[in-house]
Amino acid sequence: MGRPTIKDLAAAAELSVATVNRVISGSGKVRQQTMQLVLDTAEQIGFYGTGALRHRITEAREKFRFGAIIQCPHDAFSAMVTQSLKSAAESFADAQIQLRIEHLNDLSPEQVSSSMYTLGDEVDALAVLAAEHPLVTNAIDQLSTRGVPVVSLISALSAHSNVGYVGLDSWKVGRTAAWAFAKICKLPGKLGILVGTHRYRCHDLYESGFRSYFREHANEFTLLEPVSTFESDSIARELTEGLLRTHSDLKGIYVSGGGIGGVMSALRANAQDSKVVAIGHDLMDTTRDGLLDGTLTMVISHPFQAIANETITAMIRAGKAGREIGRYAAIVPFEIYTPENV
Repeated sequence: MGRPTIKDLAAAAELSVATVNRVISGSGKVRQQTMQLVLDTAEQIGFYGTGALRHRITEAREKFRFGAIIQCPHDAFSAMVTQSLKSAAESFADAQIQLRIEHLNDLSPEQVSSSMYTLGDEVDALAVLAAEHPLVTNAIDQLSTRGVPVVSLISALSAHSNVGYVGLDSWKVGRTAAWAFAKICKLPGKLGILVGTHRYRCHDLYESGFRSYFREHANEFTLLEPVSTFESDSIARELTEGLLRTHSDLKGIYVSGGGIGGVMSALRANAQDSKVVAIGHDLMDTTRDGLLDGTLTMVISHPFQAIANETITAMIRAGKAGREIGRYAAIVPFEIYTPENV
């Protein structure tokens, strides 16, 4: 048999010869999906010149320069967000994406907004994981006037201009955690609430949803005033030890922000005859261990790769639409883990 012809390739791909010719020659506009179909079929039937065809298809993809600003680069949570974003950018089939990620140790709004301005000068769209603050809001508005749209990642940000959002329904997360406490705790009592910082809108919404469920369905529980861990394991351990020491009828601790490692350390060191139910966020090595040894009862987690994929899609949409993007929101379903499904 002779080597496959363009006619053979067209028949195998169920396309017209004219369409396949446009893909091979690079002349005329062809959808990216169609070009990929031609390449995949060419490789399957052994069509000649697949290397040149692959290069032509790659070059034909739209090109975008995206930026992302993520706080706490050494934190396990931000490391997972970072790796997921890199993977999403590298594997995105319909465009060539150059992704630059800036990590911030300094969590001050001055540093966040400054980094937004600097990186915003170099990219087509920007994803930001940061706490709410007027300086950050102003940076979003200023970048919008320059034609650089901003997508808030994980925790929603507000602005006068349009700003996208990719993350969880935080209010439902809080209500789900509350439902679990109400069902798992054998007797009602006091529940401690540890948040990272109320400057993160998602943390505020976790607490709001949490309280709303108890008001509606389980008001026999007493919810203690929330205290902030400031994303620190050492502070979280100290706060947890204080709760255990001060409240003999403590039935549970909800950890809705950073510091879960410190909470687990305190619980392990102060084992109670009556076990304290502990629910935290995000499946990582530390929380997986906590579930397996019984320190944690349940974990509500971001599906990191799904969120990263949606973020890249949102930035492409924003990069194309510019200021016309509207208040785009992609709500991704959260995951629930117990010792039985990790």
